[in-house]
Amino acid sequence: MGFPLKSNSVELPDRLSERSPKHPLSLLWPRNGFKPMVESGYNSAMKILRRDFLKSTAALAGISTLPAGLVSAAGAARSYRYLGRTGDHAEFRVIEPGLIITKVESWTQGPYGIVRVTTRDGREGYGQLSSYEPDITATVLHRQVARHALGSDPAHIDALVDRVIDANMKFPWTYVCRALAGVDTAIWDLYGKIKGKPVCELVGGKTDPFPVYGSSMRRDISPEDEAARMVKLRDTRGFRAFKVRLGVPTGHDRDASPGRTEKVIPAVRKAVGDDIRLMGDANSCFTPPRAIEVGRRLQDHNYFWFEEPCPYWELEWTAEVAAALKMHVAGGEQDNDLAQWRRMIRMSAVGILQPDLCYIGGFTRAWRVARMGQEAGKLVVPHSSHLSLVTLFSLHFMAAIPNAGPFVEWSIEEDANAGEGLYSPSLEVNGGKVKIPDGPGWGVKVNPGWLEKAAYLKSERPA
Repeated sequence: MGFPLKSNSVELPDRLSERSPKHPLSLLWPRNGFKPMVESGYNSAMKILRRDFLKSTAALAGISTLPAGLVSAAGAARSYRYLGRTGDHAEFRVIEPGLIITKVESWTQGPYGIVRVTTRDGREGYGQLSSYEPDITATVLHRQVARHALGSDPAHIDALVDRVIDANMKFPWTYVCRALAGVDTAIWDLYGKIKGKPVCELVGGKTDPFPVYGSSMRRDISPEDEAARMVKLRDTRGFRAFKVRLGVPTGHDRDASPGRTEKVIPAVRKAVGDDIRLMGDANSCFTPPRAIEVGRRLQDHNYFWFEEPCPYWELEWTAEVAAALKMHVAGGEQDNDLAQWRRMIRMSAVGILQPDLCYIGGFTRAWRVARMGQEAGKLVVPHSSHLSLVTLFSLHFMAAIPNAGPFVEWSIEEDANAGEGLYSPSLEVNGGKVKIPDGPGWGVKVNPGWLEKAAYLKSERPA
């Protein structure tokens, strides 16, 4: 592409059982949905879920039509599956070709960054850079990503995201994918606005209320206080699932305070009751022996999954833990290399896949992870640990993929969109579910006041 750029800076009950029966993907889940995994029924419930999943996945193989927004990829039967493609990979074709991207803009403030793409005829879409250090990500966006979007036809989004990855072979993953996420999610917003539909509906989903789980981010809270606030959220907002923090991030078997991990596991279970699903997240804390020890405690108290028990790059460690436990091991939030995802899935290092839609490079690449997971009979529950646009992206994503897990992550800490400071309308938890916006694209409007206070950069293709 190589167009000259101009840059300026300015200082400044289970959702799965509700899937539409009219859509081919509805065959992936029986109408009775998930079985409650509580008390002594955990093992039998998991057998039922996996059996139904594999049975219905086999049924899908007999369907010749593809979901809306997908077309068969040329050479789909190739032996070498590049950048996360599966054997029956289909390229996205949501809009008709013919538009050209002429401008990529970014606004960054605090931990968040917004991106807008504009086409030659003035159509716009908004997305989000991955959170945290967005000023660095915005620099990468305008120096290493935007040039590959400018002059491109947004209809060919698979080719666009692949071109960005290929062109940055010397700068793999991390900030390149964080920047790419802004362009990708902005293009999906553009798609929805052109078609007059929410993003999830473009690929077969519905905007029905979707279950969420309350995700704690705190390790500086006592087990008793953690349990008490989860009980309050259960009673006031209807949460039916929660996640607690264990150990410390990359902690080399250390704990946040002496004995906290051993105390918080039973304390929260006792407080919320046996009919609430619970998960534990170690954020890469443990070696395999310690992880297995903690995992067995989680099993004893009927926790649903054990997340990122070992340093996430040590796949063999995590696979060892998964093989030793009778519960789900979840992970993948940090991973943005699709070949690494394929390895992780093949070695069964994790049973529940957790791509972060912004860390991985956007909706398009996260979709490929979901397809790899579907092919292997694995569920997906994305990482979305704060209430910026990434949670909204995850809701649309989960409403559309056939192997969606039972809920979306919802932070119970400070709301990044408090008072609709970042976007409107705000998302609300009612009865343990969040209504996905019905408007076109992502269904929200970025707050102009937030943009006015943010640092601004622009890459533009000369007319």
